Amino acid sequence: MRHHDLVVIGTGSGNSIVDHRFADLDVALVEHGVFGGTCLNVGCIPTKMYVYSADVAEAVRRAGRYGVDATLDGVRWPDIRDRVFGRVDAIAQGGKEYRMDPVRTPNVTTYLGHARFTGDRTLSIAPVDGGPAETVTADRIVVAAGGRPHVPDPIIDADVPYETSDTVMRLEKLPQRLVILGGGFIANEFAHVFSAFGVAVTLVARGDHLLRFGDETLGQAFTTIAQQRWDVRLNTVAESARTLDDGSVELTLTDGSTATGDVLLVATGRVPNGDLLDVAAGGIATHPDGRIVVDDTQATSAPGVWAMGDVSSEHQLKHVANHEMRVVQHNLLHPGSPRRTDHRFVPSAVFTEPQLAGVGLTERQCKAQGLDYVTKVQKFGDVAYGWAMEDTTGLCKIIAERGTGRLLGAHIMGPQASSLIQPLIQAMTFGLDARTMATGQYWIHPALPEVVENALLGLPLD
Repeated sequence: MRHHDLVVIGTGSGNSIVDHRFADLDVALVEHGVFGGTCLNVGCIPTKMYVYSADVAEAVRRAGRYGVDATLDGVRWPDIRDRVFGRVDAIAQGGKEYRMDPVRTPNVTTYLGHARFTGDRTLSIAPVDGGPAETVTADRIVVAAGGRPHVPDPIIDADVPYETSDTVMRLEKLPQRLVILGGGFIANEFAHVFSAFGVAVTLVARGDHLLRFGDETLGQAFTTIAQQRWDVRLNTVAESARTLDDGSVELTLTDGSTATGDVLLVATGRVPNGDLLDVAAGGIATHPDGRIVVDDTQATSAPGVWAMGDVSSEHQLKHVANHEMRVVQHNLLHPGSPRRTDHRFVPSAVFTEPQLAGVGLTERQCKAQGLDYVTKVQKFGDVAYGWAMEDTTGLCKIIAERGTGRLLGAHIMGPQASSLIQPLIQAMTFGLDARTMATGQYWIHPALPEVVENALLGLPLD
C-alpha cells in the first residue's frame, strides 16, 4: 500500500493544481481516460473548432445579401475532423507524457486507472490495462473527476446505436440525416454544426422552447430561428427506439410522431461521476442529483477531501472549474487562510447560430424572488454596426433593479454574444450600476457594443 501527501483524481482542471509550489510534496494523479478532461478532449475546445468551421460555411451561404457572390462547393468532413483532433490529441498526449516523465515531474506519480474510494482517504485504483488493483492512501485528496453524458432509459433499453458529445465529433463520415435528442446547449451547438455542413437535422426537445435554462425572451426568439433551419419537435421525448433495416434509427415520440436519422445523437445533459468513484465509501456526501456536496472552500463532508468542477458544481462550465481549481489550490497551500468561491455572477454562452450568452438572473428568476425590476430589449439592427451587418435577429436584454439601477441580469443573442457579455459580467461583479456603466465611459462608435450601451440607456429606472 502506497501513501501520498496529495492525490488528485482527474486531469482536467484538477491537473492544473499541481505546479512548482507542490514540488516538496509526494503527489499522485489518477486518470482513467484521456489526459486533459472534458474541455480539451470532448468539450469546449474541439466543439468550438467545429463551430468556427460551421460559421464559415454559413457566412459563405449568406454572402449574397451583402453583394458578394460566393458558393459553398462542399465540406471536407475528414479534413475538418483531422484538423481538430490533430491538435487536440497532441495536446492530450503531451500532457500525459509530461506528468509521466520522472525528470520533468519527479515528485508526481501518475496512475492510469480507475479510482474508487474504499475508506477514509483510501483508494483502490484498477489499471486501465487490466492489471491488479492497487490500494493508495493520502493525507489529502482532490476529486476532480468530471461528468459523463446522460443517456435516457428508452435509448439504453432499445440497444440502438447512438452517439454522444463524447463520440459524435469523430464520425467517419457525415450522415445525411441526424436526429438529436435534447434541447440544451450541447444539442443546439451540434445542430448548428451539422446543419451548416449540409446535414438534415431533427431536434427533439421536451420543453415548449429550446435553451430553457436561459432567459425566456431569448429562448423563444431562438426557437423561432431554429425552426427555420431544423425540424424542431417540441413538448415531446423519446418513448421507444428501434434500428431499421437500412441501419438508421427511428424514435417513436410521446406525441405520436416518429423521427428517423442515419445517426442518433443523445444530448440530454451530463451527470457527475461521483457514483463511479464510490464516494460514499470515503464518507463523502452527495446531492440527490449525484453531485458531491462541497462548502464555499470546496471542502467535502470528509476531512482532507476537496471536490471541484463538474463532479460537484451545478455549473458545468470550464471557467467555473478553473475558478474552483484556483480556490482549492490556494487552500491546499494555505490551509490557515482559506479562500472561498464566488459563484454570484457565473456567465455562460451557447455557440450555436446565432450565439447566446447570459449572466445573472433571468426575468423568471426575478419574478420568483419578488424583485422590483425593469427590463430593456435592444435589437442589434438598431445600432450602426448591427445595421451594417443586416442583422434582423440579434437581441440584448438587460434586467436591473428599479430605482437603484443595480444590474440583475444580462442576456444577449446575436453575433459575438459571448464577447459582448463580458463588460456586463465585469459591471455586475464590481457593483457598477446601469446608469453609471452607460454614461461613465466612452463607447466606440460604430462598434457592436453600442447595443449594450443603448440597452442600458433604455432601462426605465425611474
